Amino acid sequence: MTLEEIRRKIDEIDFELFKLMEERMEWALRTRRLKSASADPRREAMVLEKAAGAGRPLLRPEFNREIIERVVSESRALQEKGLSLIGFQGEHGAFSEEAVRFRFPGQVALPHPEFEDVFKGVEDGSLDYGVVPVENTLGGTVTRINELLLQTPLHVVGEIRVRISHCLLALPGTDPKEIKAVYSHPQALAQCQGFLRRNRLEARPFYDTAGAARMLFEERPPAAAAVAGEMCARLYRLEVIKSGLEDRDTNETRFFVLSREPRTGEGNKCSLAFDFETADKAGSLFSVLRVFAEAGLNLTRIESFPRPADPSGCAFFLDFHGTLGDPAVAGALDRLKTVARFVKIFGCYDEARR
Repeated sequence: MTLEEIRRKIDEIDFELFKLMEERMEWALRTRRLKSASADPRREAMVLEKAAGAGRPLLRPEFNREIIERVVSESRALQEKGLSLIGFQGEHGAFSEEAVRFRFPGQVALPHPEFEDVFKGVEDGSLDYGVVPVENTLGGTVTRINELLLQTPLHVVGEIRVRISHCLLALPGTDPKEIKAVYSHPQALAQCQGFLRRNRLEARPFYDTAGAARMLFEERPPAAAAVAGEMCARLYRLEVIKSGLEDRDTNETRFFVLSREPRTGEGNKCSLAFDFETADKAGSLFSVLRVFAEAGLNLTRIESFPRPADPSGCAFFLDFHGTLGDPAVAGALDRLKTVARFVKIFGCYDEARR
């Protein structure tokens, strides 16, 4: 190997070390909820002892101990800051993380494999908030979120809108003409169909946009690229071959902020779900729409969704402008409960600016 090649390999290892260090800090922050204080002398002594005894021919025990002492000290300092922990689904670099960082600047965004993990984390108190996608202007409603909203005791306390712009990412030095396959989440691939078709690229579905970028960095498959956000290029040392891949420039995702407690303050927008005893009865939906029309309330979203617990029926999700403290809203909700079998108010919050 040449000197340049060896140095490139060292740079890659350094990058991986910092990535792992960041991950370690995240796990250290998670432990703060499970202990009475940030400092745990017994545990810290055990960690230092293990570090000193780690048998590596080129690493002196004193060197190992010095490194871990600094790591433990930094972990403790982070825990003492009292930072909020906000969960999102996907890998670091996902658009959901962009939503977290926009709404909660300076706080900690923690990745989770599944949407259920985010809901569970907020419910059990290991997370302060969760941020989950509700709908996309091109891909439509996120079905699994609707299912979970019907089951969860959590409250919707905020709304975030994020402009989605997809990039074609590749390993440094990749010749764009050699790219044959592109990995990404099925929705992201669907949003970039025109670009993929024009360039005769094979779409390969992956569980997450950022996950596809991370896989590309770690596994380095030949003649491959990923469709993901620009943040992923920085996180996974990839090059942006082309940006703005989406078929339409109106691509936007709406997110809900989840909390164990309802929002303090009134907000100006509310979300709820309802269903009927007999959903196919003529005039059932009209009776609900009339309630809101007569109250002078503006509906911004209404859609039906099959209820997993009752395949023969469906729930309706509805958003409207207003606040629970408004007598017109309170009266409309009272009337709604007389015409619907089930009503669940997810919460009121400030409408996100576009």
